[in-house]
Amino acid sequence: MMDMLSHLASGFDTALTLQNIMFCFIGVLLGTAIGVLPGLGPLATIAMLLPMTYALEPVSALIMLSGIYYGAQYGGSTTAILVNLPGESGSVVTCLDGHQMARKGRAGSALAIAALGSFFAGTVGTLLIAGFSPYLSRIAMSFGPAEYFSLMVLGLVAAVVLASGGLLKAIAMILVGLLLGTVGTDVTSGVQRFTFGSFELVDGLEFVALAMGLFAFSDIIGNAAGKDEERKLVTDNVGGLWPSREEFRLSWKPVLRGTALGSFLGLLPGGGATLSSFASYMIEKKISKTPERFGTGAPEGVAAPEAANNAGAQSSFIPMLTLGIPGNGVMAMMIGAMMIHDIVPGPQVMTANADLFWGLVASMWIGNLMLVVINLPLIGIWVRFLKIPYSMLYPAIVIFSMIGLYTVQNRISAIYMGAGFAVAGYILNRLKCEPAPLLLGFILGPMMEEYLRRAMLLSRGDPSVFVTRPLSAAMLFLTAILLFTIVSPFVRKKRKEVFVED
Repeated sequence: MMDMLSHLASGFDTALTLQNIMFCFIGVLLGTAIGVLPGLGPLATIAMLLPMTYALEPVSALIMLSGIYYGAQYGGSTTAILVNLPGESGSVVTCLDGHQMARKGRAGSALAIAALGSFFAGTVGTLLIAGFSPYLSRIAMSFGPAEYFSLMVLGLVAAVVLASGGLLKAIAMILVGLLLGTVGTDVTSGVQRFTFGSFELVDGLEFVALAMGLFAFSDIIGNAAGKDEERKLVTDNVGGLWPSREEFRLSWKPVLRGTALGSFLGLLPGGGATLSSFASYMIEKKISKTPERFGTGAPEGVAAPEAANNAGAQSSFIPMLTLGIPGNGVMAMMIGAMMIHDIVPGPQVMTANADLFWGLVASMWIGNLMLVVINLPLIGIWVRFLKIPYSMLYPAIVIFSMIGLYTVQNRISAIYMGAGFAVAGYILNRLKCEPAPLLLGFILGPMMEEYLRRAMLLSRGDPSVFVTRPLSAAMLFLTAILLFTIVSPFVRKKRKEVFVED
């Protein structure tokens, strides 16, 4: 306990520097803004800002990018409550009861419940990272190549099971990502693979171009292709920003349950904010003595999913920081940002980059505190922000993104590559194929290949090493169980129910 407190103290020393406070504020402010604006998610925004992180200190870059992620969970609730449009995917279910509360003149109360529940969940999530990560990191230090390979296989299969959308499409996306990860020069043999004689592909596909094309540019194309939505605010005068005693009584238990559920689901690959919010809403409705109130303005329908999505967002950092395994698309982006700064993700981060790790953890609590201030007293600014038409935003975003993409390596080919992935991402979205599993496969593919080769080299070509080592065998056993769930009709039915709005 004393070690954790001393580490947190050093983390606050790092996070409370003027530079890091500024980037934390920029991150949560941007996160709130893109959460408020429907159509611009944290994945696309982080992809656009990746080139900017080259010029920043690693800890400042990660503090800003993580602030965007959990800040978007807060901002998304504002749009969901006031406009009945989810600004972020984790806020979809908040629309059901949050907007109904606003229609009844309780918009301020709904916003306060969402903000306070998110702050509590964010605080718990930060404490979990601080308390749980060192133990998981020590376990991971005992991993060999066989264990890491089995862990990554488990992570990819779990991402398939928990991803929204069709299972076959999720599997296809992961396989495509694994194939794209093989493009370039094989570091072991020096053989060029799938370069088709192109000099630009010798070093592999540019991560920033792929991420920006698949998420940022494709989102812009998709949103620009549609019409500007007529966003009708319930009221420009939100009113009192504090729940009544009865609303508080109805909300505090759902906040606790949502926090616990989100903290657990965030640890799972493919879990995170979206799955947590859907699952918590479903549970609250199932256990309620008056389920008919849900969808008509029940405070529990706001408190539980908002706490769950923020807890899920925070706890998803744990496997990324301690094991180097991204649980979702945003965590894959974070790993990409670490690689940009030559930081190898995994358990060694806590020892080799202790200031970065604990500074990031401390900044999460500071950022959550900032978000309460940003989301409640400044609600009038976000109301006006909602009235900005998309047609004015997109040209500036595209120009900024292209400049950033070019400056990564000062090559025009990066822009062409980003444009190609933008078209591919738009087509995938039209086909209802979620591109996030593709990004997971792209990030984990080269790492899996490297650990597979190391394990086979150490075992002198004996593949039984993966089942004779206890930890590796246990993870492969869990993988087999998850594969069984994929083909189980009962589990597939339940999986669909979680992502369906009642």
